[in-house]
Amino acid sequence: MGLRTYFYILCSLFFSLSSYSQCAMCRAALTGDENKAQAAGVNDGIVYLMVIPYVLVGAIGYYIYLMKKKKQ
Repeated sequence: MGLRTYFYILCSLFFSLSSYSQCAMCRAALTGDENKAQAAGVNDGIVYLMVIPYVLVGAIGYYIYLMKKKKQ
């Protein structure tokens, strides 16, 4: 793997650590001090739903990589 690949991996790790995803409607419904636990749960659920497509695409890409490597 080249230096560029390591750079992209490093950048993606740093940018993914501080992601607090929340739509405007969810934010409006969960603002206030009494909804702290519920807001944290919504944020965790959004991040969980966001991760699944990336894992699937990564697994498919890895499978294709293995197929091409085996073909050579």
